[in-house]
Amino acid sequence: MRADLLISVLTELNGSSADIEASGVISTDGLMMASVLPASMDEDRVGAMSAAMLSLGDRTAQELARGELEQVLIKGKAGYVLMTYAGSEGVLTVLTKSSAKLGLIFLDVKRAAVQIAEML
Repeated sequence: MRADLLISVLTELNGSSADIEASGVISTDGLMMASVLPASMDEDRVGAMSAAMLSLGDRTAQELARGELEQVLIKGKAGYVLMTYAGSEGVLTVLTKSSAKLGLIFLDVKRAAVQIAEML
């Protein structure tokens, strides 16, 4: 039931921009709770990579006195990976095209993360 609600939020998020290619809600220990990913993408790998990056981001923010980590942004030639905390239990990971308008994506992701946090 909860997975269905999470998937509906992710589907709405993916539909909010043609630049969003995939999204998922991952537990802080790296387990995928819900996802809207292309068939070519392995959700276990996405979950594990997200958990690893968040752990590194948390430590970096702490060590460099940047305060509590809010999000991690990775830019590659083929696009962006954006990870945002959705409450204390989950992380929203979004993959976008390289042409994505990040300002709009940030707004949509923040809105979705709030909805997800309320469900978890």
